[in-house]
Amino acid sequence: MHYAFLTSPFALAVSAAAKQCLNITVPVSISARNGVFNIPTLQGNADATTFAQKLTSIGGNFTQEALLSYETVVGEYDISVKFCKPDAENGTDPTVQVLTHGLGFDKTYWDLPFNDYNYSYIDMAVDVYGFCTLSIDRLGEGNSSKADPLSVLQVPAEMSALYELTMMLRNGTLPELPQAFSKVVHVGHSFGSTLSYLLAIMHPTASDGLILTGFSQNGSFLPATVASWNSKLARLNQPLRFGNISYSPVSEASSAVSSLIERISNGLNTHNVTLNEIIQEGQTTQLGDLLAGLQPTQLPERADLPSGYLTWADAGSNQYAFLLPGFFDPSILHFAESSKYPYTLGELLTIGSAPSVAPNFKGPVQILTGRQDTIYCGGDCLATDDPAIDSIPAKSKTAFPMAKTFEAYIQPDTAHAINLHYNSTGAYSVIQRFLIREGLGPS
Repeated sequence: MHYAFLTSPFALAVSAAAKQCLNITVPVSISARNGVFNIPTLQGNADATTFAQKLTSIGGNFTQEALLSYETVVGEYDISVKFCKPDAENGTDPTVQVLTHGLGFDKTYWDLPFNDYNYSYIDMAVDVYGFCTLSIDRLGEGNSSKADPLSVLQVPAEMSALYELTMMLRNGTLPELPQAFSKVVHVGHSFGSTLSYLLAIMHPTASDGLILTGFSQNGSFLPATVASWNSKLARLNQPLRFGNISYSPVSEASSAVSSLIERISNGLNTHNVTLNEIIQEGQTTQLGDLLAGLQPTQLPERADLPSGYLTWADAGSNQYAFLLPGFFDPSILHFAESSKYPYTLGELLTIGSAPSVAPNFKGPVQILTGRQDTIYCGGDCLATDDPAIDSIPAKSKTAFPMAKTFEAYIQPDTAHAINLHYNSTGAYSVIQRFLIREGLGPS
């Protein structure tokens, strides 16, 4: 295990009245009943396209067609987490929120290092409302251990890791955090909401409350989403971050490209094409992804990911799935694309594997989804075709027959990536107030 108190310039600037955070590497043992799939090793981007075509075919069930059997997957892995608490102790019975990100992100989704951290969910939960948080890099993502993208990185195995972390919090056995929490709530986004929902099904007493953001149980729009991604092998799409290419040749190529762009720009001046337009074209196409990570201060250790790790093609695919035009800072799209994380074959094959009902979960449940969510609402969460049902997420009330409270909140002017929109902090406040109202605030 490794840990370090966060000492970023931002953290220092607000430390007098803000959060204290600790980065921890947590060893976990997982045990999960995963699927065994007959999927050949992907050799290139054309194979990724073929996989997506089969997965999204109308009238078919490629997951079932490719499924050979089930096997119990066990293993020891390191999960990277960040624990944050208020600078000043707030009562004797704190509540910890376990924050699980979705596909394409890591745990910084909850503490976004963009625009001086003004989009930080953790700042709102900890500094304003006094909660503790544990944000995690899901197994296989961020700084957590990598694993086989087909046989291991599936919904059941990732939920197993989430469960182990949860029980460590409850038992006071999380490394470097010798404190047992009696109130543990789970806040997920998208795929992270699916994992939190499955946790409530498989271990209904593990969580005291569920917040499922970017979520509904309508999966009919997922094929269109996967098609819009135009998936590529992550190691080919962003080779500096996810492949094994060295920095020097790409840096040299980048310099040559910059010189070429300058010459092209000079030649196109007579046609009213500006250098800024050329740069923008590069940032919004796969050229921008190819050069992601070129800044020496941002250059990560090369991940050399296997070909079963995929990512969407470019910034256009990113915007289509996650952002609502006119309601996000255009710069955040470039930031999100250059810092994106991959998804895996196993995750795509098992994302719909959770049962439709959590029959024994008795805590409060809030689903908070953007009105214009494309992935789970087809672009309009209020389009239910049934006046008796307020929204598509509201249909999930029947999935929680024993829940203390169920609420479906639709965040206006927001698409799937809630935390990347201008009004994200408004959604954060809705979540905190719900938890406090349900008796799950710090006390």
